[in-house]
Amino acid sequence: MHTQIPVTRGGRSVRVASVAGLALLAGLLSGGGSAADESTGPVSLTAACGAEDSGSATVAATVAVAVDVPATGEIGRPVQPGPATLTVTLSRADLAGLVPEGTEAFVSRAALTVKIAQDGESTEAPWELYAPSTPLPADGDVALVHSGEVPYVTLGSPGDVVFSVKELTIELRSATAESEKTAPPLTKVTCRLKEGENGHLATTRVTDGSGTGAEPSGTPETSTPPGGGSGRAEEKDIAVEPAAAEDDEDPDYCPVDPPVGEMDGSEAPQPPPGDAPRVVENANPQFACANVVGLANVQKLNGAMIINDPAHPAHPALISVKPAARITIRGFDAVGGYYIRFDSLADIDLPDADSTFLAFGFQPVTAKVSFETGPMTISFGNVGSTVFSTAYFKQSLRLHDVEINGTPLDVGNDCRTEKAFKVVLNGGAAYTNVGVGGRLDGEVTIPPFTGCGTGGENLNPLFTAAISGPGNRIVMEQASTCVPTNPEASYCPPPPAELPGTGPKP
Repeated sequence: MHTQIPVTRGGRSVRVASVAGLALLAGLLSGGGSAADESTGPVSLTAACGAEDSGSATVAATVAVAVDVPATGEIGRPVQPGPATLTVTLSRADLAGLVPEGTEAFVSRAALTVKIAQDGESTEAPWELYAPSTPLPADGDVALVHSGEVPYVTLGSPGDVVFSVKELTIELRSATAESEKTAPPLTKVTCRLKEGENGHLATTRVTDGSGTGAEPSGTPETSTPPGGGSGRAEEKDIAVEPAAAEDDEDPDYCPVDPPVGEMDGSEAPQPPPGDAPRVVENANPQFACANVVGLANVQKLNGAMIINDPAHPAHPALISVKPAARITIRGFDAVGGYYIRFDSLADIDLPDADSTFLAFGFQPVTAKVSFETGPMTISFGNVGSTVFSTAYFKQSLRLHDVEINGTPLDVGNDCRTEKAFKVVLNGGAAYTNVGVGGRLDGEVTIPPFTGCGTGGENLNPLFTAAISGPGNRIVMEQASTCVPTNPEASYCPPPPAELPGTGPKP
């Protein structure tokens, strides 16, 4: 799956990204050296777990972690643990008290915070793991078995590196079929180790590779390859997943075509002057899809319309995505500072939107709006400790089925903006990444209209005066993505997106 979680490095907040295709980056950076694996686990720990904001008492849980960690490594070369298996065991009664009443089965996602320490300095890395649908039994204990690939870590100085568990958060979602308009119930459970547990998983001895001395000290750097963090995992993805998709019991999780076209990351924040960043093209990104919904405001008309209305009888269109098709990265210690950007290619064929406005403040106008949307580039990452996210595409609008005060107005078949206009949406940290989704918003300038009117009647000035101009706000909310070749480790079928402004206020 795909995550983007703040990690602490030298007092700064740095967002570590996990998206399909980062395995390619890990392979390129790893070089020819390798280390023998230290088979770790399962390490058994005890923890106290409680649902967030529930006010209920915590319950006891047994946490077991099994992971292969390299026994040795070299500075400047990634140390790649994993894959990892996390088993959380609770009593049936305790687990039933943490999930909504009536839950019969659930899927689980675990975010394990792992502390990585060397010579008094440390950082944290997110290990995001998944459990398939687990039934709630009549009695006895329940074991939630999560598994997945985990981040690698690169060290800048020799010495022992200690991996240890710090905290665990579990998301429990009902596996029972829900209404298309209702998100599955979600419970967030936080587990903290009992007093006296140090959470130790493994120790890796890192050398300078020459035996001649130490390099300058540096904090560990982490990078998270979703869907696979090593060359072996990437080979497995290519060799196995397409065959698995052919036998998928429900191949219609993403009934849309993969996106095509060229990415354009120029609207995302660019790396500050300094060393040239490394650019990695992912030749085989995993195909995914998600629900997305938005609001578009027309400044002159003082009104808004719903884009991709989830209540539409024909159902909203899915956005198709190739996550992390390109990765641009520059290390912490490079001239110019840390920079990482993940560019994903996306596409969506939006259905017509219904709009109702008061033209010029008094004249009721209804119309259908068709959208011609070009290839979309979704970018997210870090400039130093600052996180960013952007979506960029070009779009044209066409008006049809226009009525003024209930009377049809024949605008012809080609009443449209005279040219495509740029749409740049920004989310900062409110948009986590392509896998998890989030909110993006921005403002666009609508060009003048052309081709409006029939029989020699020129209606272009009417629509240009009523609609065209700057300051038109667009807000988009993307839900979590479904990877149809790996439905158990992603959000399949794609969960609904929440219409901006309808959720709980912060």
